[in-house]
Amino acid sequence: MSFKEKPKYKFEDLVEIMKLLRSPNGCPWDREQDHKSIRQNFIEETYEVIEAIDTEDKDLLKEELGDVMLQVVFHAEMESEKNEFDINDVCDGICKKLIVRHPHVFGDVEADTSDKVLLNWDKIKMQTKSQKNQSDAMESVSKALPSLMRSTKIQQKAAKVGFDWINVNGAMDKLNEEVSELKEAIKENNKERQTEELGDVLFSVVNVSRFLKIDSEEALYKACDKFTNRFRKVEDLAKERNMDIKKATLEELDSLWEEVKIN
Repeated sequence: MSFKEKPKYKFEDLVEIMKLLRSPNGCPWDREQDHKSIRQNFIEETYEVIEAIDTEDKDLLKEELGDVMLQVVFHAEMESEKNEFDINDVCDGICKKLIVRHPHVFGDVEADTSDKVLLNWDKIKMQTKSQKNQSDAMESVSKALPSLMRSTKIQQKAAKVGFDWINVNGAMDKLNEEVSELKEAIKENNKERQTEELGDVLFSVVNVSRFLKIDSEEALYKACDKFTNRFRKVEDLAKERNMDIKKATLEELDSLWEEVKIN
């Protein structure tokens, strides 16, 4: 294998390394992979980038961005081997997209605010993707997105044609209505309807968060952390009092929980 090590590598070196790994004399594992077999890897690496951003860890961010870049190069190399497209075609595509969607920079369109930029972006996106209406735009929202994120994007697209509440009060009323319908479904013991109504409740919660300008995904993320931290304190408190948490009653655990919340 002809590969020369360097004190510092560039993007083209990454592409070359991936070609070597996928070659007959390369790595057996890398050669065996296809798009679907490493699909989950891409998702995991992306979330690790998000964690690095959230923790403001610049060294980790640099590392995780590299891992995401590896995934892009990996997938592109698979297609290059089939003479479909290569990493240069990927770069060409995104460069052209950026130029087309920024006519206020690369053309003669005026857009001196972020709102105008986003308005132009949406119009151009619909044109380039042959979307005739907002339903088409909604259908284009990736179904692989986390559902809270997908819900937000779909609601935003509906709002752009005026299908939206006037304020958060309308969204809250709708949430209360959906909760009532879920309660009815629970009384009926109808699993199919319970699933449907629970989905409506979650969709309505996203609507409320959108009006409050709160990212529902981030809010739930923080709620998970808060719950975990409080539960740890409950366990610590139970240990201090020589309580076996596995044998404690729900009332005893709830009492500890309330004590932790106060403190």
